[in-house]
Amino acid sequence: MSSDVNITVSDGPVWALIPAYEEERRIGDIVGTTRHYVDRLVVVDDGSHDGTAAVADTAGATVLRHDHNRGKGAALRTGFEFIRRQGGGIVICLDADGQHDPAEIPKFVSAYRRTGIPVLIGNRMADPAGMPRIRRWTNYLMSSILSREMKQYIPDTQCGYRLFARETLPFLQGRTDRFAADSEVLLRLAARGIRIGSVRIRTIYRDERSKIRPFRDTIRFFRMLHDWRHSPHP
Repeated sequence: MSSDVNITVSDGPVWALIPAYEEERRIGDIVGTTRHYVDRLVVVDDGSHDGTAAVADTAGATVLRHDHNRGKGAALRTGFEFIRRQGGGIVICLDADGQHDPAEIPKFVSAYRRTGIPVLIGNRMADPAGMPRIRRWTNYLMSSILSREMKQYIPDTQCGYRLFARETLPFLQGRTDRFAADSEVLLRLAARGIRIGSVRIRTIYRDERSKIRPFRDTIRFFRMLHDWRHSPHP
């Protein structure tokens, strides 16, 4: 598979991009810990009604706000566009609910600089113990379907813990606003021949209530996939 994007390993600033919705309880700790591993940090508060934005700001993040809840995909697009306007760099995306350990950020950056693979996705499926069974099955199903569609094997396409090299940022603006956006982005990158790799990470589940709704979001996934298959690609 040949790429129509010229990828060179960049030593630019490392950004963390954290979409957040109603995460007042955890966002301060996540921001405080993440700052130790990155050069710059952006939180996109996706229309929260609690103190998410204020806590993130106090913890040291640059905070962007949506005036109403638009979905994770929209929050990521806002963050990507802001980082591009600031000159770009290596972008690490991680969730605000504590399911991604910021201490694993160096693993992503090291893997990128060692291999030159411009997109790296966290892989929880090598050791999914502790992951709710319905989530595990959903991940296996969606990852299998997307891998065939992309003609690249990605074991955990639904993981939001990701690295994007500077050169990929112009291609991350999808149409999907909600959780299917994570899948759409991978399809867009693969359609341009961009190589996608994986980094093994820990599976962390605590007492948080997941914002993912397996049935509803699976329907959205298949709707996104249908629209993708019937739309022009690069």
